[in-house]
Amino acid sequence: MEVQFLGGADEIGRSAVLVSGGDRSSGSRAGSDDASLLLDYGMASESPPQYPIGDIDPGAVVVSHGHLDHAGAVPALMSSGDLPPVHWTPPTRELATTLAEDTLKLHGSTPRCPFTDTDVRRLTQASVTHGYEEPFEAAGYEVTFYNAGHIPGSAHVLIDDGETRLLYSGDFHTGDQRLVAPSTARPEADAVVCESTYSDVTHDARDSVEKRFVDSVKQTVWQGGTVVVPAFAIGRTQEIMLVCAAHDIDCYVDGMGQRVTDQLKRHPAFLRDADALAGATSSARFVDGRDGQRRRIADQNTVIITTSGMLSGGPAMTYVPAIRQHPTNKIAMTGYQVEGTPGRDLLETGSAELDGRVMPVSAQVEQHDFSAHADRNGLLSFLDSYRDTPVLVNHGDRCGGFAAELREDGFSASAPALGETVEL
Repeated sequence: MEVQFLGGADEIGRSAVLVSGGDRSSGSRAGSDDASLLLDYGMASESPPQYPIGDIDPGAVVVSHGHLDHAGAVPALMSSGDLPPVHWTPPTRELATTLAEDTLKLHGSTPRCPFTDTDVRRLTQASVTHGYEEPFEAAGYEVTFYNAGHIPGSAHVLIDDGETRLLYSGDFHTGDQRLVAPSTARPEADAVVCESTYSDVTHDARDSVEKRFVDSVKQTVWQGGTVVVPAFAIGRTQEIMLVCAAHDIDCYVDGMGQRVTDQLKRHPAFLRDADALAGATSSARFVDGRDGQRRRIADQNTVIITTSGMLSGGPAMTYVPAIRQHPTNKIAMTGYQVEGTPGRDLLETGSAELDGRVMPVSAQVEQHDFSAHADRNGLLSFLDSYRDTPVLVNHGDRCGGFAAELREDGFSASAPALGETVEL
């Protein structure tokens, strides 16, 4: 088995790993490299955007989860005559399609969108869904999904060619979240491709993070202020909704997170507590944005959960400017802010470019670490089951450093470079 890193090597974004050398007797397509299996095909939302390298025509595609950096470029694989089957869990299929439609809406016919609406329609034809721990065949390999604990439908991917078993971690979390159960599966493997996003970070305990967030939000509301909570549409919006519902905090929900919430409710088997999400949805007030609704809400003594999570667009472009001048108000960031984004600028400088204008912000600005990734301890806990197994480190900005630390701890670990092929 050979594993080639087409993206996500020593970087976060455009994840893509090509597995080749499988049984060529089954699962083939005319004109394709029928024994090649592509794991993820994402994009990096930089300017200009970055996509996986190489011109590939895989026999099949497997997608670990529905985030832009892992699934955002999958429709671009549909432009050839023959469609590779695309395997994923039901939530991942729905979330990835939503992302594709949103990318088309925002950036269609520009370099920021490498596919067309026809490609998205063809992706629906190519889609094949599977549940956890239900083995299936793809491009001559036996493939099995295991809960990765990252977002609903996220999966560790086990690939078996009859001689070698490769475990691709995707993004995963071993800690508590309200939305999804933590990853506990540790299938037997001969090699592991492991993410390393937070390999040098120790997250605070989730209950402590939640308490600080709840106390902060309640204090601002009690003082008469408005709290804007920028949140990623997939996973984070629903997590914050669940936190608010659990602590009797009234909230509005705006942006694409509303649509995603409705989608996730259709897949209760992939949620930690489907009834809790239904209850949180019932107690929240969804916003349609018509007739100046957002500006009226911004004047209320309330909590607003809204996209985008990094202040790069969406309804936040109305809410943040509306509340920015009053120091009683608060902007509570809930996710990692990529360097160069307005959210990162706001945290570091107290001002940000919002909707085309650089604006100073007098409102309080906080960062709350509701990460859905394993931290250093979580990564080591996961890898402890694979001490006698070669580990290939990817999806991080210090992959080489983490691989070196693993070697010092007795692991056989390396950090492949972009374009490198590793033979197992």
